[in-house]
Amino acid sequence: MVESQDVATQLLEAFNSADWERFRGLLGPDAVYQETGTGRRVTGEGYVELCQGWRETFPDCLGEVRTTIAQGNQVAQQVHWTGTHQGVLRGPNLELPATGKSVEVDATLWTRVENGKVVEQHHHLDVLTMLGQIGALPS
Repeated sequence: MVESQDVATQLLEAFNSADWERFRGLLGPDAVYQETGTGRRVTGEGYVELCQGWRETFPDCLGEVRTTIAQGNQVAQQVHWTGTHQGVLRGPNLELPATGKSVEVDATLWTRVENGKVVEQHHHLDVLTMLGQIGALPS
């Protein structure tokens, strides 16, 4: 039996390497993704497309797991994100051109795994810090 913690980590690793086939293979058919910092909620292939969009905006972005807590099919991971803003940042009511600036932000990923697949993930991303680092907020 695959441990839930391993599945959650493998999903992040697939994102880091932009291995979209592996990423898709780790998702349940109706996987739900919610992003607290932006309010976005997507399912299934929409989650893959959203992640591909993040990779277009921050092509060198990497998530590093700092802490993991797992209980049964629930996994909480503290993640440190780094990257360079090299593409248009798109979000709800937002479109910011590339700035070339680096970002470092913290987040938590709360993941529910069933039968070895991610079926639900909540990403609590510090969007405010990220926007400040790319100069999108007044100083």
